[in-house]
Amino acid sequence: MTTMDAEAICEAVTRPTMRFVAVKSAEQQAALSLHRTRNLLVKQRTQLVNMIRGLLAEFGIDIPEGLERALGLARQIAAKDAEPDVPAMAMQILGLLCGQVLDTHIRLQAIDRSIGALQRTDEVARRLSMIPGIGPVGATALAASVANPGQFRSGREFATWLGLTPSQNSSGGKDRLGRITKMGDLYLRKLLVIGATSLIRRARHKPETADPRLLALLARKPARLASVAMANKMARVVWAIMARGETYQARHASTMAL
Repeated sequence: MTTMDAEAICEAVTRPTMRFVAVKSAEQQAALSLHRTRNLLVKQRTQLVNMIRGLLAEFGIDIPEGLERALGLARQIAAKDAEPDVPAMAMQILGLLCGQVLDTHIRLQAIDRSIGALQRTDEVARRLSMIPGIGPVGATALAASVANPGQFRSGREFATWLGLTPSQNSSGGKDRLGRITKMGDLYLRKLLVIGATSLIRRARHKPETADPRLLALLARKPARLASVAMANKMARVVWAIMARGETYQARHASTMAL
């Protein structure tokens, strides 16, 4: 640390409005290491599946869409129950890729079991997982990432921290809202959007079980915009539950007015 750094820190401490990043506990850091590793392995599995698809496509062999179908074929090739009509050299590479993607998938399953166990033992994660659209992965990631929810003055401020609020492009006394800022934690924002997307998919397949406000939102906006709007509202509910120590109840839906 330089003298200028020390001076800057001393100056910051004297300012009453200065806000500091809360220090995460060792347990929270350990939980985040699970999520970082899971995120890396998911990317590697996707790359390996795409590589297998691309290699087979070069020889006119298509794999039906879906991860499970690709993994099913990988298992058959690895067990030598299926031998695509490709040259021996390509078959050797296929065997290598299939073995690696299956090994990666097994490691991912082990991490998912660890995350599920963490969600069951962590009090905050248990409460967060009661929110529609938030599962064990999202609940434990949020619980581990937010050391002190009290540092945010409102749910909107928390959503802003996640980059889920629209940017302001106001001029001449007119308020113009742009796209979301996409600032903050990309991983948490992605998890919330994925959770919102699952709610939208469920609402389309079973509209009788969906929140009427979500159906009204889908009638006004494209699914892509609706998923981001839902993620914004979910973030506000997450903050309310974490900051106030409450559990999710149906009445919280009023805070998610769309």
